[in-house]
Order: sequence, then C-alpha cells, then structure tokens
Amino acid sequence: MAAEAAQKLAAVLRICQRINSERNLTTLLDLVVEEATRLMDCERGSIFLLDRDRRELTSKVALGSDEVLRLDATKGIAGAVAMTGETINVRDAYADPRFYHEMDHLTGYRTRTLLAVPLRNHEGDIIGTFELLNKREGAFDSEDEELTRSLAANAAIAIQTAQLVGELRMHRRQLQEENTQLRREVENRYASPPILGSSERIQTVLRLIERIRDSNVGVLITGESGTGKDLVARAIHYSSPRARGPLIALNSAALPETLVETELFGVEKGVATGVEKRIGKFEAAHGGTLFLDEIGDLSLTAQAKILRVLQERVVERLGGRQTIPVDVRVIAATNKDLEDEIRHGRFREDLYYRLNVIHIRTPSLREIPQDIGTLANFFLQEAAREMGREGLQFSPEVVARMKAYHWPGNVRQLQNEVRRLAVCARARLIEADDLLDGPMWDRSPKAAAVATLPQQPAASASSGDSLAGEIADLERRRILAALEANNNNQVRTALALGLSRQGLINKLRRYGISTRRP
Repeated sequence: MAAEAAQKLAAVLRICQRINSERNLTTLLDLVVEEATRLMDCERGSIFLLDRDRRELTSKVALGSDEVLRLDATKGIAGAVAMTGETINVRDAYADPRFYHEMDHLTGYRTRTLLAVPLRNHEGDIIGTFELLNKREGAFDSEDEELTRSLAANAAIAIQTAQLVGELRMHRRQLQEENTQLRREVENRYASPPILGSSERIQTVLRLIERIRDSNVGVLITGESGTGKDLVARAIHYSSPRARGPLIALNSAALPETLVETELFGVEKGVATGVEKRIGKFEAAHGGTLFLDEIGDLSLTAQAKILRVLQERVVERLGGRQTIPVDVRVIAATNKDLEDEIRHGRFREDLYYRLNVIHIRTPSLREIPQDIGTLANFFLQEAAREMGREGLQFSPEVVARMKAYHWPGNVRQLQNEVRRLAVCARARLIEADDLLDGPMWDRSPKAAAVATLPQQPAASASSGDSLAGEIADLERRRILAALEANNNNQVRTALALGLSRQGLINKLRRYGISTRRP
C-alpha cells in the first residue's frame, strides 16, 4: 500500500508540473480532468468555476467540447461545496438529498459515487468545485480525498494564473486595436497636413513638405511666433517613413540652462543624491523624429553637444561613460534670425549648416491676408463644434476687419480671437456689433486708418533704405498712430497693437517715443 501511495503522489507531482506550465484556460481544464480521472481510476470528472456576482457555476459538458453548462450555485453537491468550502464524498448519489438530479437529465449520464472538493485560489477564496464521478471499483476513500485536494490546490492556482493571462492577453489585444486606430487617426490627420491656405506662400510650404518627406535630412523651420512651425514639423514626421516611430518635442526656451543637457541626453543613476536613471529626448526619439523648438535659445555648450550627436549618431548620458547609438531625424524651429545670432557669437555656424539642409519659412498672417478668412472660418467651425453652437458664420464686414488687422500674434492670436467671438456671439451670424473691445475691433476712424496701414505705400525709412529700416519705420508710425487714437493711454494702446504693456514700453524705449503730454 505504501508503494502504491508513493506512486500516486509521484503521479500528482507530474500532473502538477504539467498543469502549472499550461496558460490556455480551456486546455488546462481538459488536462486537469483527464489526468485526475486516470489517476483516481474513475469514469468522469468536472470542474465548475464560480461566478459570485451571478451566483452561478459554469462547466464544460465534456472533454474537448465548447458547450458550457450553467447551474445555480445554490443547488447540487457542486454548489454546496462552492458555498461551504467543505469536501463532500457520496457513496450513493441518488440517496443524497443534496444531489441535483437534473444534472444527469441534462447530460444523459448516471451518477453513482461522487467526490467533490473546493478550488481555492492563492488568497484562499473559493473559485469553483472539482468533482470526480463513479469510481470504477467501490467508492472514493479518504486517500482519494487527500490526493484530490492536493491536485485541486495546484489546479486552482493554475486556473487563476490562466485566467489572469487570458485577461491580460485580451486587454493587450484591445490596447493594440485602440493603438492601431489612434495611430491611424493621427497619421490620417497629419499625413495630409492641416495647414490651410491657398496663397502661394502656403502652397510652397506644402509642396516642400511633400518633396522632403521620404528623406532623413535635417530641417530648419523659421518664422514668427504663432505661425504654425510645430504643425509643419508634425506634417513632415507623419508623412515620412518614420511615422510609426515616436515624435518627441522639446521646447528649448522653456527649460532652465541646468536641465537642458539632462533632458536632451539623459542621466545615469547616482550622478547626484536621489537621482535615478533617465533617458533623454534623443534616446526617446530613436527610430522617429526629434523636434527641437526654439533652438536659437540653447546655450553654446548645448549646441556643441547636439552637433556631436548629429555627426556621430551617438549620445552619452550625464554621468555615463558609454555611448548609445541613436537613429533620429532632427527638425529644428526658431523665431530668431540665426544668421544674425551667428554674427553676434550666440549660435554655432557649424550647427546652423548641419540643421539647415532644408529650410522652411512659415509666413506671418500679414504676408497671406487672402488666407485669413479661410483660417478664421476653420477655427470658427472647430470652436462651434466644441461649444455646441453649430452654424456660426462671420458676416463679410467682420471678415474684412480681420483681413485689415496686422495680427502680431499670427495664427495663434487669430484662433484665440475667433474662439472668444464664438463664445460671445448673440446669433448664428457674427456681425460687427458682436465685436468685443479689442485690438482689431476698434471701429473709430483713426483705428481704421491704422488697420489699413499695411496696404498703403510705405514712406521712406527713417533708419535707412534697408528692409529692416522700413519695417522699423512702419512699426514706429503704427505705435504713434495708436497712441494718438488712444489719447496716449499705454494700456489701451498696447491692447490696440496686440502687445503686452511691457512689450509696448520696450518698443517706446527702442524708438525714443514719449507718452508725456507737452
């Protein structure tokens, strides 16, 4: 007897090894039942899994079958075991009042003897019932009970693991589907760039994006603030072969000098007390695109290190000794004149030529007045959808006033002003009477004259015949006209010009303009 018991224990161990390596729940349930019936020398086995919320037991009708049997968890011997957690050994099933006769009617099977033990997970909670039916010789004894409980303990943990793995796989598939859908939406959105406009300047930008999208060369995007340099960078990335890779953006002007190198190149653990290992933007953008916005604000030290990365295609983390290869396309943007920065020793000439393989200049709204109406209507419809105010439109007079204004904040300012109008409009048609007090909405004759200044022939520049001199002269005359229209009030003048008060004060000092009354 001792030898037979030892053999059965060894068999239980082999079965446990097999079931603990199986991660498919259906296969696992079949495996447990098949091995248990063979080990216990019985005709049939069943595993009932408990759904506590529904108070329901579910079980497969037969091995290899996809048909599922559902039972009330408060009925039958399987339900009694699931509710109490006790082992039940029945020598005559039909004589036991707990036996659920309907089971045999449903399955067409005749149950004589029955052994049922609870399935408990790692936390000790009951997750179901393990049943063995019809011992071939005699009835189930205490030794069978002990072996079945051992087998059930291992089977329960394997079942819980398989269930968790199944849930993780399902969630993974869902995430992959969502990720694929989101990526498709992003690619569709940016592959055809949302850069609106029919002017030749805008069309030139779009044609250039189309021509360079399949290359890996560096791109330098210049233009005033608010002209959509980030949109151009996204359009290049999402229309390129790198679209499936990451697009990592870094605003160089927003970072303190002490953090620039850490953000760009990363840092090794232990460089300073409490510092953990972090990868930098170059590593994060591996296989994709790194967009360095406001690159003209980087220090010469940071510029030198970026140049080394562009030349050698490797990075070194702060405090590290190992070089890490990176495959990154760099797109840089700035609102500064980098050639002027080079002349003043604030920007490296070698980095400029490395970045400036392809140069894209985003035009200001002053250069594309014919596109202002198109952009304004696009922003209006976008704002109307967000606010639930479908059908908003601009009157021709409002569009004309928009085209007459010089928009120092460019597209960003236009979008904000349109959103403000969408909030405050009293009817679906936005009329001149809906215009708020603001820089382009002043309807006084003097303000109208100021608004139309760009369309007038420019007077000879007081600062010389250069383009820069003409621009400075025009800006000075605008400020003087705005001061006169606003009775020398600096706050109202700054609003009229679309400037902050400090910005206006800086320009007054630059041009030597006094707001004191004589």
